[in-house]
Amino acid sequence: MIRDVILDAGPLVAFMNDRDRDHRWAREQWDRIESPLLTCEAVVVEACFLARRLGRGGEEGVVSLIRRGVIEPSFRLVDHAEAVLRLMSKYRDVPMSLADACLVQMSELHRDSPVLTLDRGFAIYRRKRRQPIPLLSPGIRGDIIAPIDVEWEAEANPDRVLNP
Repeated sequence: MIRDVILDAGPLVAFMNDRDRDHRWAREQWDRIESPLLTCEAVVVEACFLARRLGRGGEEGVVSLIRRGVIEPSFRLVDHAEAVLRLMSKYRDVPMSLADACLVQMSELHRDSPVLTLDRGFAIYRRKRRQPIPLLSPGIRGDIIAPIDVEWEAEANPDRVLNP
């Protein structure tokens, strides 16, 4: 199982929406990840906004994952506002959203944690000015975490498999 994964809004919404083109990929990733997934409130707000399109219960589904301890929005913007603003300024041509800047800052705080994302901007973003961010992302080449044997992992650690 992969621990301490940093979660972006895209995979969260894809996971919740069985009609999303990345739904299957998102489910496969969630099956490999030990909860809680780390995130920030900006991602939660973005995911709730996108989940409204899923119909009734989309936003509640996101908040329910927090209540159940599957997602942990532990990042406090007030503690990292200066660094987040520097990142947004540096990548304004990409552009970088507030949520993306928070996740890049989180990857600096959690050095061994990959970012679970669908956003291709993360292939461009760097932490500590030069270091690529480890990613769990479909179709982005670079520092992608190597696949693991999910069946073996589930047999070896059945209590750690994430069941949302």
